[in-house]
Amino acid sequence: MSAATGRDGGVNDNALGNWRKLVASTLKGKSFDALLSHSADGLPIEPLYAAAGEIHSPPLPAARPWRLAQRIDHPDPREASRLALEDLSGGASEMALVLSGSGTGRGFGVNASSVDALDAALCGVELDRIRLRLETAPFGGRAVAQNVLELAARRGKDPLKLSVDFGLDPVSDMARCGGLPSPWPELAERFVGTAKLIAEKGFAGRSVRVDGRAAHEAGASEAQELAFVLATGVAYLRAFEAHGFSLDRARKDFGFLLVADADEYLTIAKFRALRRLWERVEEACGLTPEPIELAAETAWRMMTRRDPHTNMLRTTLAAFSAAVAGADSICVLPFTTAIGLPDVFARRAARNLQHVLIEEAHLWRVMDPASGSGAFEALTQALAEKAWELFQEIEREGGIVESLTGGKLQGRIGAVNERRRKDVGTRTTPLTGVSEFALLSEAPIGVLRPAPEQAEKVRPDFPLQQKFEALASQRLAAPFERLRDRSDAWLVRTGHRPAVFLANLGSAASFTRRRQFAKSLFEGGGFAIAENGDASTLRLIVDLFRASGASLACLCSSDEQYARLGVEAARAFKAAGAKKLAVAGNPRLLAEAFEGETIDLFVFSGCDALTILDGLYHDLFPGQG
Repeated sequence: MSAATGRDGGVNDNALGNWRKLVASTLKGKSFDALLSHSADGLPIEPLYAAAGEIHSPPLPAARPWRLAQRIDHPDPREASRLALEDLSGGASEMALVLSGSGTGRGFGVNASSVDALDAALCGVELDRIRLRLETAPFGGRAVAQNVLELAARRGKDPLKLSVDFGLDPVSDMARCGGLPSPWPELAERFVGTAKLIAEKGFAGRSVRVDGRAAHEAGASEAQELAFVLATGVAYLRAFEAHGFSLDRARKDFGFLLVADADEYLTIAKFRALRRLWERVEEACGLTPEPIELAAETAWRMMTRRDPHTNMLRTTLAAFSAAVAGADSICVLPFTTAIGLPDVFARRAARNLQHVLIEEAHLWRVMDPASGSGAFEALTQALAEKAWELFQEIEREGGIVESLTGGKLQGRIGAVNERRRKDVGTRTTPLTGVSEFALLSEAPIGVLRPAPEQAEKVRPDFPLQQKFEALASQRLAAPFERLRDRSDAWLVRTGHRPAVFLANLGSAASFTRRRQFAKSLFEGGGFAIAENGDASTLRLIVDLFRASGASLACLCSSDEQYARLGVEAARAFKAAGAKKLAVAGNPRLLAEAFEGETIDLFVFSGCDALTILDGLYHDLFPGQG
């Protein structure tokens, strides 16, 4: 350990001061804040942290390998059983049985509404040797619970030896549906009644799931997801207490689920923060804190249909982060999930990813390895404080049910999501393989069944009495993927993709940087690239443009070259038939170089790439979407 590093994993004050002096000399007058980044909650993320101070650790479970969970969501019960058995033989220890109509099914889900169908879906599965996690249609938990109870009796299984997470979660159901089938007091009574029915049989798992996925998939920040979970958990405690459960008994029926995404630092901090926050809730209830059961699932909103193999990197980061943060169960979405129903290979890759982390990296052997790190302790505390503040805001609105029915929580999540969508659209938040480094020639990826073109809204089989804005599930890559779909449609119709000609002016040293930027931007929208590869005369470049058949040209070069050739080049390409002329560079810095010339658009770091690309399809290829 170096002299600059404290024994608790941070950096001592002298070393930090010396580091800041050295950094200041390289910033050349710029503010130190230039090195800061911020989370979606506005929390500053420092480039270097001081040593952690006093460390508080909430109750943690004993160190042990987490449960490796796999989703079973094939509509055919017998095929679902076959896939489940293959997953179990491949090392899975938990089955997430996603039933038809579930909000997490995204167009799929096992058709198992009867005991016979459920028996077929779980044919060959030894229920007393695994954890079974149920994902039901909205407000359908009671019927499914009764089917599971009957199936256990049919197979002669002792409920005390069956570990079942029944997943009762009416708040997530109402959030996804945008409505309630009955007033909350009636729904809460039915919810607790189902939990009592399960408790009477003595199952070893949990009846209630306090789940952050509905908020996360709608675009919530880390603190908003935590606040949603806290407020939901408190609402369930109140419901249980109002219908005869002690708070100590009620909390033992609760399991928690958070989303793990590719932001390693914030994911670890978020999972650690939840344990601290729920400890505070338990203390406020007069309870002695106990370890919570905390599951993780990798993020749906980060999954892409384009360049899907990159999803393996995203899910690896997410699973690693959840493991380091001490998740009790981890479910990795197969890398083709956004394309359709994953096949055997995609499912095996999802399993093996976790096997490597468990059996080779041995991540489970160290309990809370982030403890004591100056960075993680600071982020965990800041995130916990922000989440508590947002939780209190929900409570002032009357609790999670009132906040949702009044549309207030949706408004706050929507504001964060709009900022995130803007960052994606401007490529401030790049999506590898989609908005950055797109591969137009990628080969199709096989799935068992393709995903629905339009995801159906989550709705129960019965009418909703009270309606409000739903928390809609969405993926970050979808807007760029729609542009790629338009490119594919144009390819099918004409035999070629929409094209842009990159006019690289001057030497390679002059044009390479802006050429690479423009290439990545246009390919992200599905435009094929034609260009002159080497330094060439303007006349030759214009001749290559005519031969390319492109109707869009983009000038790429340095400010110096633009000052020398910009006006002449712009006129030459307009005269050669360019319907649209773009320039790679910031218009504020290039006004003088192109003074008097009509430039249709500028592409530069921070420009709204999504709007630009959509506008080009509208103007150059009418009728395409």
